[in-house]
Amino acid sequence: MNRWVRIVGAGILLGTLLPTLLISQTRQSTQTPGPYALIGIMRARDEGHSVDLEAGYVRHLEWHRQVKDPFNWYSYSVSASTERQRWIIYATFGHTAAELSNPVSPAEDWRDASINILPHVEFTGKAIYEFLPSLSRGNGVPTPTPQAEYTTVELNYGSGKAFEAALAGEQSKQQGETLWYRLVEGGNALRYVRLRPRATLASILDEHADQVLPDKVSGLISRMTIETLNLRPNMLVNVTPVPGL
Repeated sequence: MNRWVRIVGAGILLGTLLPTLLISQTRQSTQTPGPYALIGIMRARDEGHSVDLEAGYVRHLEWHRQVKDPFNWYSYSVSASTERQRWIIYATFGHTAAELSNPVSPAEDWRDASINILPHVEFTGKAIYEFLPSLSRGNGVPTPTPQAEYTTVELNYGSGKAFEAALAGEQSKQQGETLWYRLVEGGNALRYVRLRPRATLASILDEHADQVLPDKVSGLISRMTIETLNLRPNMLVNVTPVPGL
């Protein structure tokens, strides 16, 4: 009888706790990523530092793994299509303002970077961007595909609202993952970036006509660059490349 009572009691307890556990797991699995991304660009001081910079950056990312940094860290190399060939674009996506305000061990991070990276690098910019879901197709955290198209758009003063309205009207025409971000801190220009993760260069080129910006925004733009990025699988933290990389 006592054994039967214990079994029934355990069943009642499980029945009480299970819905709560399932709700908790569902909330965690469907949690929306935060709106902010940090995107930076660095290059070697000169050609003689290229190998040392990449090796030092790999060592620095290992520090992030050892301290169990919860951030996802993406790294891309710019392809040979622009003057920024072999520059490294590093980024982390899907954060809240509180998360970006509390990085892991910032003093230790800087100390390790000063040993492994700073002797070989020139930083050309680091900024915080806000993901714009009304202009995009995706959740703001890019799929880690082998390649991506990276578009940088700088606007004339006061053109932001008109630019965003024009893009929002074209959102339904997007083909595949298309992520728009707006600069919020770290630069003077009114700047937007678009990231289109793709499996191959052929995929990027095949969709080029569908991803051209609408004609109505051409008068709003002061400068625009389009580059192809190559994901660096040895320079990722908490990011798993898609199969086939």
